[in-house]
Amino acid sequence: MTAAASAHDAPKVAARPPVLKTPESWLVRLMDRRTGQTHRVNGSPLVIVSTTPEAAVADLMQGREASVWEARVEPLTTSNTKTGRPA
Repeated sequence: MTAAASAHDAPKVAARPPVLKTPESWLVRLMDRRTGQTHRVNGSPLVIVSTTPEAAVADLMQGREASVWEARVEPLTTSNTKTGRPA
């Protein structure tokens, strides 16, 4: 039996769906509760990319009134939202 024939006769393995895991990076935004808009500094939205969102939230909220400000955390993903595969 040749190598080409043995490769052809090898059992077929079904492709597995991608494994969904916890994102390694997070977007943390400082939101103004009065307007519902992201806080801006010199016209640019204040957004932090962090691997420790709890620490980023604590830093953003330090010295700010919680009734006025809110920190929103979103996963930063690089997958295609239709297929779930890496982009």
